[in-house]
Amino acid sequence: MNNFRKKDKTMKKTYLSFKKTIALMSFAVFMLISQSCSDVLKEEVISGVSNDYINTPAGFNAAINSAYSSLRGFYGTQMGLTVTEYGTDLYATGADGSYKGFHFYDGQLNSQVDWLKLIWDELYRGINTCNAVIERAPQATGISDVLKKQRVAEMKFLRGHYYFLLLQQWGGVDLRLTETLAPTKVTKRATEAEMFTAIIADLEGALPDLENKAKSSDYGRATKAAAEHLLARVYLAKATSSAKATDDYTKAATYAQNVISNYGFKLLPDFASVFSQGAGEVNDEVIFAVQYTSDPATNLAPPPLNNAQPSGDGNTQGNNLHLFFGMQYDTQAGMTRDIFYGRPFKRLRPTKYFIENVFAIENRVNDSRYKKSFRDTWLSNLPGSYNTAFDASKARVTFKLGDTAIYMPGFEMPLAERAKRPYQVLVPSAYNEILFPTLTKFMDPLRPDRTYAPGSRDFLAFRLADTYLMLAEAKLFTGKIQEATDAVNVVRRRAAWAGRTAQMEITPAQMTFDFLMDERGRELAGEQIRWMDLKRWGKLVERVTKYNPQASAVREFHNLRPIPQAQIDRTEGGATAFPQNPGY
Repeated sequence: MNNFRKKDKTMKKTYLSFKKTIALMSFAVFMLISQSCSDVLKEEVISGVSNDYINTPAGFNAAINSAYSSLRGFYGTQMGLTVTEYGTDLYATGADGSYKGFHFYDGQLNSQVDWLKLIWDELYRGINTCNAVIERAPQATGISDVLKKQRVAEMKFLRGHYYFLLLQQWGGVDLRLTETLAPTKVTKRATEAEMFTAIIADLEGALPDLENKAKSSDYGRATKAAAEHLLARVYLAKATSSAKATDDYTKAATYAQNVISNYGFKLLPDFASVFSQGAGEVNDEVIFAVQYTSDPATNLAPPPLNNAQPSGDGNTQGNNLHLFFGMQYDTQAGMTRDIFYGRPFKRLRPTKYFIENVFAIENRVNDSRYKKSFRDTWLSNLPGSYNTAFDASKARVTFKLGDTAIYMPGFEMPLAERAKRPYQVLVPSAYNEILFPTLTKFMDPLRPDRTYAPGSRDFLAFRLADTYLMLAEAKLFTGKIQEATDAVNVVRRRAAWAGRTAQMEITPAQMTFDFLMDERGRELAGEQIRWMDLKRWGKLVERVTKYNPQASAVREFHNLRPIPQAQIDRTEGGATAFPQNPGY
């Protein structure tokens, strides 16, 4: 039974709808994470589905798809974005929103933050579903042995993926590799080495039985290529951890090279086209995507456990990253909110370092990624005459429909030159928490109206440009500078403006770690990876302190997040048995 369903007219397949995954929730209710200390013995019937349902073809397939659904609790959500892009060298806070402790590294970042608990709970929900499928697969009927092996391999990929996210955010956590069938308060923290061992065992153990092709025949499922990409990322993280081994970089390079060489992936000719919405989302560069759709029932992630409701706003379902990178264009002269320009929640503002150094103005004549990553022009959708606000070169502006209303040249255009323009010019010195360059990678003009928050575009979790940059990193740290340079130049040539390819190439003398860190910023900005990159490099404190003055309170202990207090409270022995991370 195929429950990955086509998305509208785009022929995209997506996960089982939320209503169907409810059938599996009888398993999740037994998870440790769903029990508070006070009601650990309290039972609540939430489903009439038999515990043997998973052994049927329909139940087995429902369990598989339920395990995938936990990806949507992290990727393409404000919660996941908060723990991966806030408070880095590239992004500071915009004017609006809560959870600014993740930007400031102050007392607001503590063990009581609800989003940390919700992410923790959702990842463990996914893990326990994976455990259930892996253990119960032998009893499942009506399914071929070949398909069972493939589905179990998918569950190992997901379980390794979920534990890797937990490890990067919190360090060693409770490592459960068997299904939790009854409430328990006995938990403990695994070591970092034990976590890496389990993650690698899952991912490498999955390789023989995953589909050996670029795209699954049921698009959206894990493939061997996706597992190898993730293994490259895992080994790079391991290489700088307490569990590091001398061959970590070599293994990372091998897996990255396998992805590049063995499956037919290729970079798209145009950087901007990677983020085309609709049918363009399924392309030759995407290795693994978290599936979303315009069907609101399908986009729903599992509800928070114990009916917990996160505070703040922006907690809609669907891929809602389109909300968080936009400036306040809709209160400016000649403009009102519309579907195309989006609903600007103003959560993340590029740092000065990001705009002026990573995307240095002198390099933009060669590198198309600044222009293709950020919006610099807004056309009037509210004609009329207005007083100006941020452009002191003129007092009034008048627009017809479709006239340029706002232009961001990206440099300090002289006042006299700005005065010649019939629109407002926003120069870098006028950037603030309300007005700033708007990242367009996640914009979603296919939403049905201008206030609609859930988005339908897939989240591109793994793409080939990242694989090349990981290969370059692994080669750099094994002393193979020319090979590292070659890998980076593949990415840079694709990013070049027409006729500027040669100018985009770097030499081995330029192939430094500082250059590579900035190159990953240019290529992967906003893609839910920067904080974890800085952490695994051991560069979080150094680069955030140097390039993001707003986050000057960052300290070494911030390389780990606080363990949710609820987890400690519901553990037998409390903080003695399940200690809090230092500094919190």
